[in-house]
Amino acid sequence: MDKKLDSNIKADLLSIGSAQVDKSLLPYKLKSTATAGPGAGGSSIFLKSGNRRLRLTINDLSPLRVVPDDEHVVVMKDDDVIARGVLESPLCHCPEQAYITLSEKCIYDCQFCPVQKMQGGIKDTTTVLHMVEKAYSTGELKAISLTSGVAVSPKKEIKRTAEVVRKLAQDYDLPIGVSVYPTNDSSEELYSAGACEIKYNVETMDPELFRRFCPDLSLYTVLDALDSAVSIFGRNRVSSNFIIGLGESDEAVRKGIRLLTGRCIIPILRPVSPHPLRKGININRPDAARLLKLGGMLKDMLDRESLSVDESRTMCLLCTGCDLTPNKDI
Repeated sequence: MDKKLDSNIKADLLSIGSAQVDKSLLPYKLKSTATAGPGAGGSSIFLKSGNRRLRLTINDLSPLRVVPDDEHVVVMKDDDVIARGVLESPLCHCPEQAYITLSEKCIYDCQFCPVQKMQGGIKDTTTVLHMVEKAYSTGELKAISLTSGVAVSPKKEIKRTAEVVRKLAQDYDLPIGVSVYPTNDSSEELYSAGACEIKYNVETMDPELFRRFCPDLSLYTVLDALDSAVSIFGRNRVSSNFIIGLGESDEAVRKGIRLLTGRCIIPILRPVSPHPLRKGININRPDAARLLKLGGMLKDMLDRESLSVDESRTMCLLCTGCDLTPNKDI
């Protein structure tokens, strides 16, 4: 049997989100380490199977195993082959993109995210340019994507990000996407610098859960910024990570998707990734059935608003490894 990824298999594997990986498959070029968001600090692999892509965190305790199979690899659970494909080489963080975290530290203490606990380094412009140049030299680079924590303040982070975008736009004829915490004028500043897509993350559309998990942030600030971004960047150029597994109900997700898509914002339904640095936080990765149900709901509402992820050129909607992406996976 072919065992290419389909929507059901990908949902099953995403519900676990990790795998043991045979050591012979892990030369440096096939492994990626996350430096931003809930998955920060973890190493992962990217599996390409048919026209779908899947990212799995490397975890020696996972029930899944990735092992070589001639020129391919297979994902196994117990003695059963679940999927067959090939491993992709990430350029910077993911295949085909230079997806770079500018500040690997954050002043905000969102309860699902380990970045505030890790307090990593800050990349200067020279470092970023070198990383992009190295990715470009492979001949595989399709997009440049930048994300960042908030090292000092949102305003200073936007200013620095805009300076990096401006330099990259001068040097490369490639789409540039940015994912940051917004300010009142961040969309104007980043668009003027040369960014073509923007992502401001709502994290959750349940206001009570937002207050609990992101006590230092404002959901309404993010929503206002997303509205402004649509008027500046245009349709199909504005997206937002919407975490699934924080305790939200399906009805809250439905209402949140409807609100966002009604404003021409593309939600990205991201399965939560529990992290060891956030022990004691009550979060649970969604099962396959829920991922499929909510993914189908998202697809229907995108179609209703004539929004298309196929037009997205950067960041998560280009990669698709971490999520069930409408029109690509379901």
